Amino acid sequence: MASSCSPRQSDSPPHSGPPRHRVVVLALDGVIPFDLGIPARLFGAAADPDGQPLYDVVTCGLSAGPVTTTEDYQLYVEHGAEALATADTVIVPPAYPIVDEIADGAALAPELAAALAGIRPGARKVALCTGAYVFAAAGLLDGRMVTTHWNQAEHMEEQFPALSVDPNVLFIDDGDILTSAGVAAAIDLCLHLIRTDHGSSVANFAARACVVPPSRDGGQAQYIERPVPAPTATGTGPARAWALERLHEPLALQDLAGQARMSIRTFTRQFRTETGQSPGQWLTRQRVDLARHLLEATDLPIDRVAERAGFGTATSMRQHLRASVGVSPQAYRRTFARV
Repeated sequence: MASSCSPRQSDSPPHSGPPRHRVVVLALDGVIPFDLGIPARLFGAAADPDGQPLYDVVTCGLSAGPVTTTEDYQLYVEHGAEALATADTVIVPPAYPIVDEIADGAALAPELAAALAGIRPGARKVALCTGAYVFAAAGLLDGRMVTTHWNQAEHMEEQFPALSVDPNVLFIDDGDILTSAGVAAAIDLCLHLIRTDHGSSVANFAARACVVPPSRDGGQAQYIERPVPAPTATGTGPARAWALERLHEPLALQDLAGQARMSIRTFTRQFRTETGQSPGQWLTRQRVDLARHLLEATDLPIDRVAERAGFGTATSMRQHLRASVGVSPQAYRRTFARV
């Protein structure tokens, strides 16, 4: 039988060496099973070059035992809230009616408030979709820019004025606080965390193992009530595919529009509708991603990486890489060349 993208931790070979990063997922009553399963699937598929898992993923409830779900079945979790104190990363998926109650102004139940207070200082806190309401009610999002499902963004900002909500992105990484939009954006955020921790090679392997797209940038727009284009409509997809084969070349907006057989004005409008970005922003993102891959996977000199990625000069690439990931090409290579 083909192997799963997330083997059971107990099936993994004995681990020696530094402790693995521990991810603890909090399953509250009313949890959505799909969202609950995403972290274990993605983090469980992240492995080092020897095939050793890079994360320990644990699911806990407020107490060990049965947890209700939004579907017609229960789950049984073996760990209680004490597991949160052992976490390097805590993830809270959405759960109902808890989220609805918080959205209506209810305070956190004392048991849940105490469990969240037990998270150790410095642990990453990750909210998937409307799970952000749980962290917001605990005061953990005060002063932060966050996201959530677009149809809850305005209400969340009204309910918790100490935070700001951007409804137009897939996820937001604010250091120790990360939030995502609905459903599939949780996959994007988990892959982003793996990529941040271990580089794109590991994240791409996990994505391939789970048969999901390897990367959608956090700044990509949520799909908010946009009509589906008619089957005969001409989109910008072919132009993007054409550009991806030529990132090392100078690419003018008129060249991209020409590939789509559109005027520049129409192409720019259609491009933003389909991707949530301008053509220039999208091109820069693709070039940064290519540069990151080349820095991780090759020994090419920095100047050559800049040329291959379409930045022309090392100075230009350095500026864009620092703006995107906060480090220089040399520092990035030192961090991720080992993976």
